[in-house]
Amino acid sequence: MSRYDELMAFRFPEIVHDYGARETILYALGVGAGDPPDDPGELRHVYENGLIALPTMAVVLAYPGNWYRTLSPGLDDTLTVHASERFELHRPLPVAASLVATPRIVAIYDKGAGRGSLVVSERVIADRSTGEALATVTQTAFCRGDGGLGGPVIAPPKPHQLPDRNSDAAIDMPPALRSALIYRLSGDDNPLHVDPEFARGAGFPRPILHGLATYGHIGRAISKALRGDSSASIKTMDCRFTAPVFPGDVLSISLWRDGHVVSFRAKVGERVVVDNGLAALE
Repeated sequence: MSRYDELMAFRFPEIVHDYGARETILYALGVGAGDPPDDPGELRHVYENGLIALPTMAVVLAYPGNWYRTLSPGLDDTLTVHASERFELHRPLPVAASLVATPRIVAIYDKGAGRGSLVVSERVIADRSTGEALATVTQTAFCRGDGGLGGPVIAPPKPHQLPDRNSDAAIDMPPALRSALIYRLSGDDNPLHVDPEFARGAGFPRPILHGLATYGHIGRAISKALRGDSSASIKTMDCRFTAPVFPGDVLSISLWRDGHVVSFRAKVGERVVVDNGLAALE
């Protein structure tokens, strides 16, 4: 059996996730919600009176964490980086629930020996008591040390193309210096995001922000841009991570809206950190 076959047959354990208003608020704080605290649009995500879960919270529900390391699937976790993330909501997220999911590897795009591969995992998150699906989350990892796995060598789907015109809106959003310290409490305790010595060992001058924390900040920027349209909310969000972000960096987020589709890109200075972004609205 090839390594490709072994990975495609890999079995994840079932993940049960119980959470309440406290965790919903903690996630929102980790992606910068509540700033400024007197903004009603911000307060609704961090105050239990009328609390609304952010759509991007789907990415931390029934989350398998750094499974490349903890579950030992046979991938070199030291050379694995987060390449892209997608979620689709099947209904609005509750502020408290008991959920269950069993992730699985759904695709591997092998670039060939010495070139790495893209490993795509997916989990359908469901209400534990009713079985009703709440969201589907798809995560792609670039496994730089795992090319030439013995399976088919096929190209991955082409990413979403941004419109060929000036953006319709631009929003600057600076993650707080403490944002990684807060965000990690929602389930991603990788020391790369908190331990300066570990970060230096990985080749960074200081701890970097979680890619999914950047993702949540961008989701908030899109929601802010939609505040004048009460009928629009994010149902699906997809993007590629192209460069690291550090806490305190200013995210310059460009948005293009075409009906029920918002395209987006984020930069830090001239450096593109998130690209080929798509948010589908309902």
